Amino acid sequence: MPLQEKVKVLTAAEGRARARAHLERVRAWTGPHRLRASRGEKHPVWDFLFDYYAFRPSALERWHPGPDEVVLDDAGVPVPKPAVPPARREFTRWLRDLLRRMEERPAFFGCHGLHEWAMVYRQPEGDVRHGGVPLRFPPAALAAVVEALPVRCTHFDAFRFFTAEARPLNRLRPERARVPELEQRGCLHANMDLYKWAFKLAPFAPSELIADCFELARDIRAVDMRASPYDLAALGFPAIRIETPEGRADYERRQRDFETRGVPLRSRLIALCEALLHSEGDASPRAAAASGHAQETHVSAL
Repeated sequence: MPLQEKVKVLTAAEGRARARAHLERVRAWTGPHRLRASRGEKHPVWDFLFDYYAFRPSALERWHPGPDEVVLDDAGVPVPKPAVPPARREFTRWLRDLLRRMEERPAFFGCHGLHEWAMVYRQPEGDVRHGGVPLRFPPAALAAVVEALPVRCTHFDAFRFFTAEARPLNRLRPERARVPELEQRGCLHANMDLYKWAFKLAPFAPSELIADCFELARDIRAVDMRASPYDLAALGFPAIRIETPEGRADYERRQRDFETRGVPLRSRLIALCEALLHSEGDASPRAAAASGHAQETHVSAL
């Protein structure tokens, strides 16, 4: 169905109400971050969502409708919407195909959250990323945990932060060019990245979708750091002890829950990509998303 046949028209009052509701929701996250920043305080868990992902709090607070919505101004005239530039169209096609392949590929749940451990494996104490946070183990004991468990990270943006000593321990060699081949929906970081993909489609993405993805990323980040070798109990993040069988089982249960929560968000992102491309006359076949499948690594068998 052509996009114009599905457009929802919002009055100026409806647009303002949506914007207020969105702002109220996200300020529960951006407000504390701004307050900490004004005091020069660092937070080893929550800062990641604003520093690593680099979407400013003001941008997260800004409301914009989706591609199938038009907002009228107070005079009843439609507010102009920007066109999708060619470079963004190319990215949107790439993202649509990536998310489709993730949707079709089996999820893998056997990584045990060892990526944070691999990032400090045999690293000098002064080089540890969260230097102000104590580790739960001395270096030799931490290294023993990493060496005793299989390291099976599929996510390039986690693997690239592994120490040089930890990289050979990983059963895969993720590279940026292999992201469409290896990214899989059981990965905590791949589900956190749904937030990244959503805000990279702004201002064409509906802000409610961006906020929904941020909320999932926030919940995942808490578990990610609780399963890390850092001792964050004093900050209200008790450890998920993946060094024990019980802890690994707990981690996997949470991992599976996040995968389930990510499914509808990924579907909404795919639909958004389709809408943006369709609105510009892109008719790339679905088969393009499947190209190269025969050469994929089957991470579910790791």
